[in-house]
Formats: sequence, C-alpha cells, structure tokens
Amino acid sequence: MAHQRLTGYRRADGRVGIRNHVLIIPVDDLSNAVSESAARAVPGALALPHPYGRLQFGADLELFFRTLIGTGANPNVAAAIVIGIEPAWTERIASGIAETGKPVAQFSIERNGDLRVLEMAARRAAQMMQDASELVREPIERGELLMSIKCGESDTTSGLGANPATSQAVDRHIAAGGTVIFGETTELTGGEHLIAARCATDEVREKFQRFYDDYVAMVERTGANLLGSQPTQGNIRGGLSTIEEKALGNIEKTGTFPVVDALAPGERPTVPGLNFMDTSCAAAEFITLTAAAGAVIHLFPTGQGNVVGHPVEPVIKISANPVTVATMSEHIDVDVSGLLSLDYSLAEAGDRLENVIDRTINGRLTCAEVLGHREFAPTRLFPSA
Repeated sequence: MAHQRLTGYRRADGRVGIRNHVLIIPVDDLSNAVSESAARAVPGALALPHPYGRLQFGADLELFFRTLIGTGANPNVAAAIVIGIEPAWTERIASGIAETGKPVAQFSIERNGDLRVLEMAARRAAQMMQDASELVREPIERGELLMSIKCGESDTTSGLGANPATSQAVDRHIAAGGTVIFGETTELTGGEHLIAARCATDEVREKFQRFYDDYVAMVERTGANLLGSQPTQGNIRGGLSTIEEKALGNIEKTGTFPVVDALAPGERPTVPGLNFMDTSCAAAEFITLTAAAGAVIHLFPTGQGNVVGHPVEPVIKISANPVTVATMSEHIDVDVSGLLSLDYSLAEAGDRLENVIDRTINGRLTCAEVLGHREFAPTRLFPSA
C-alpha cells in the first residue's frame, strides 16, 4: 500500500496535532452558560459544557483537573480560554494548559458577572481564532501521533471483522514508532489473563492487575448484577451473551505488541507502544480520558452501530456488520464487511482503514465531526462533598 504524505500542527511542546481548535473550557457547571455564549459569539470556537467542578475533592478532584488541563493541552488544540466562577481553580487549570506553551486566557465570573466575562472571553477568542487560522500544517511522521482505540455496541461481527481490522492499524502504528491507548477495564473480564501475559515487565503486569482487580472489587461491592450493562442489551441482541465473549472480541483490536505500561485514567503515556489505561467502558467517558492524555485520533470499531464523537479528538468508526453499514451509513467511516464475505483479506481491510486514517490526519472530517457529535464526558469517581 502506498502511504500518503502526512501533515499536522507541531505545537510549542513538540507534540503533533491533526486539528486546530480554539477551546472555551468552563471550570464548573455554573460557567457553562457564559462559555457557550462566548462560543456562539465567535463561530468556530468550541465550548465544552459539563456538569461538574463544584465541591469535588481528593482523587476525584485530581482526575477532574487532569481531565480539563489535559483536554486544553491536547495537541489538537491551538489555544484555550478557561472560565470559572472562582479564580483559584480557574488559575490552576489555565496554568496547567499554559505549560504546553500554547496561548491561554482565563476569566472569573465572581466580581465580573456573565456579561462582562462574555465580552472579554469573546474578544479574546476572536483573536485566538485569527491567530490559529495562520498556523500552517507541516510534514509529520506517523509515529509522532498518539492514537486511542475503543469498541462500542459490539456484536459477533466486531470480533470477527471490525476489531481485527483495527488491530492491523494498531500494529502498523506501533511498528512506525507510535503510541496507542486501550482500556475498558471491566470489558476485559474473562480475558484479563491474556492482557496480563502480554505485559512487557513484571512491574507493568502488577500495575495492570491492580487496576483490574480494584475495578472488579468496586463493582462487586455494589452487589449489582451487571447483566444488561455488561454485556449491554445491544451486545446481547448482536449475539454476545456473556462478558467473556465480549472480552475476547474486545482484545482482538489490541494487536500483537506487548503492553508497555498501565496508566491511571487520563494519564499521559511516557513509553511508546501499546499502553493500557484504567477506564470505564462508556464511550464518551473513555474518549474524554484518552483525549486528556493527549490522543489526537481515535479508532472505534462498532457492530450494532454507535454514534459517539468528541470535540477535540476525531473518532473514526469501523464496522463489519452489513446491516449497520446500510442503515447507519452516515456514521460509518470505514466499511470492512467484505471481510465476512471473503471479498478481501485482513491485510487489505487494514489498508482500507489506514487510508481513511491518513486522510483524517491530513484534515478530512470524520462522520462524527460532520454530524456535530462532540460528546465531552468527564469521569466521576465518587459524589461531591
């Protein structure tokens, strides 16, 4: 397969992005309204409304800061504005983003009010948009990009087609020196030993096993029966009757390379290669965490069909289910259903996917981007104070 010349935006901290967003980040739920108003005043600026940021504490608060700082610091972001009700947390998030060297502005609503903040933020966003428009794409190497992967609404065609096709892209990306994040901790149940066996060192294996055991213990403490959530009703309708069946299909997409590290939610990878991240299996939460860790492109194999997107990290949907491809065509970026009818080989399916990956890197919008799917969902660990 002939490879395309890849281009991207090289940021001040050396990392490479494939989009050029100006974000308006509310620190808390009280700041959503003015953030969204500022984004409406400056078309093209993206607000990230969410329901959190008040009275969080401990590990939950640290994850919240890591998520918002990481999102603003993502290489797909050219500049960011942070708006909060109080100055202290606003300053912490803005300062964390500014460490990347990208332009950052911050505004607090207290002692200003929404309307004054709206004017100041909109004026700053307008200038940032103009400055970002002058940034020029330059040649990049595949291995400079951080990729993440997750499957959703899986069925039998996922494990047989879409996930193996994704594994082709994962292996090729890592072979080129790149880094890939996978996770979905509970969705490894019944196959967690397969991931443990692929861990590169005893230390990584212990970290992975601790993440997995702690997550399962948390679920068990609730006394709940996960059937209906894991596997989902869509999974069951698609032929995956147990979590073990789902796990084996899920693991198919991770490729063949060793697992080089096990990361906390939203933690930025430091070791090139295949990295596990301790995450929920909820699609929007997962992609929000990987974007916060710096991922700039996401591969999302789906069986029954999923529509998730993200405001910062483009999501490429891959499906091998001919019914899904026909009925949800506006959501599917790569059709690999020909794998199941033996129209082409797995390597050729990988070529099809890699072609769309390269075009997306170079600026082609994904289906989710075109349809306005910008699901931003920070993860909560426990209730607020």
